[in-house]
Amino acid sequence: MATATYPPPPPFYRLYKKYSEDPKSAPEPPPPIEGNYQLFGATYTTDDVLPSLEEQGVRQLYPKGPNVDFKKELRALNRELQLHILELADILIERPSQYARRVEDISLIFKNLHHLLNSLRPHQARATLIHILELQIQRRKQAVEDIKRRREEAQRLLKEALGTLDGQ
Repeated sequence: MATATYPPPPPFYRLYKKYSEDPKSAPEPPPPIEGNYQLFGATYTTDDVLPSLEEQGVRQLYPKGPNVDFKKELRALNRELQLHILELADILIERPSQYARRVEDISLIFKNLHHLLNSLRPHQARATLIHILELQIQRRKQAVEDIKRRREEAQRLLKEALGTLDGQ
């Protein structure tokens, strides 16, 4: 059945037999999952919490706390990354067998950069939502203005038509 060109519908289609006659006869969708769940042998959670670097076993290179200056820290990590990449190039030229430590340092910097950027995701989502809502408001205001303009034009044309008919 699974390899047939046109396989039969799944057995639960019978639950929707009378849907065209009575749309409320279909079963309700399952409730949303809350908390932990298993997927392909791994445990996941529905809570969107960014784990700290320590929880992931990574050393944090920027200060801890809620008042982190993201712009300053991202710039500092970027400069440090550039420096480490230049040092890696020098080591690869002079002592190629000693590159592993520099690669680990670069990996640590990248993990810290990604964590900082992921910390900004909620702010990015809010800013995107605000932008979308502002665009929708602007489009609706333009649509209202367009409707008003067309209504005035239609009223003007009607008055001209009435004036022409009265003049005859």
